Amino acid sequence: MNCDQAGPAELAALRGAFGIDDGGESALGWEAVRAFEAAHGIVLPEPYRTFVAEITDGSSSGPPEYGLLPVAELPADWGDDEQERDLSKPFPLTETWIWEDDADPPEDEDELLEQVYNHGSIVLGTDGCALNWHLIVTGPHRGHIWQIGDVGASPFGAQFGFTTAEPGFAGWVRHWAANKPWNDAA
Repeated sequence: MNCDQAGPAELAALRGAFGIDDGGESALGWEAVRAFEAAHGIVLPEPYRTFVAEITDGSSSGPPEYGLLPVAELPADWGDDEQERDLSKPFPLTETWIWEDDADPPEDEDELLEQVYNHGSIVLGTDGCALNWHLIVTGPHRGHIWQIGDVGASPFGAQFGFTTAEPGFAGWVRHWAANKPWNDAA
C-alpha cells in the first residue's frame, strides 16, 4: 500500500470498478482537492487523492452499499451534524475496538469515542444502520480503511484478519468489485 503515489494500473482498476468513463467530469479537479486539503490541514492518501481529483468525487453505485460519498460529505444518518470534525487530528485507533462488548472500557471512553468518529478520517459512505466506512487521513493508520459502527470499529484488510483483501482504498474497492453484484466488471 503506497499512500504517497498512485500507480497507473491502480487508477485504471479504480476507473473500471466504478465504471466511470466521463473524462473526469465528475472529478473535483486538483485545485479543489488542494483547497480541501489546505482547509483541513491534511494531504489525502493515494490513490484516493488522485481518484477524487481525476476520476470522480463520489458515485451512486457502491462501494459501499449506498454509494461512495463526495469527499466533503457525511451520510444522511450521520447524527450530530453540529459536532466538529477535525481531519488534521490523528485517528486514535490502531486495532479493533468493540466498545459494546468492552468489559473494561478506558476511563476516557466518551472522549475516545468522539475522536474515533471525528478525528483523522473522511467518511467514504455507509452500508446503512450507521455502519460507515472511513478512510484514515492522519495518524498511524493513514491510508487504511476502517469500518465504524455504533458498536465498534475495525480496520479493513487481510493484515488485520478482516477478509483476504489488500488494505487501503484500492484494496477495499477491488474487494467490493469482486464480490458485489452492482459491478458488471467483476
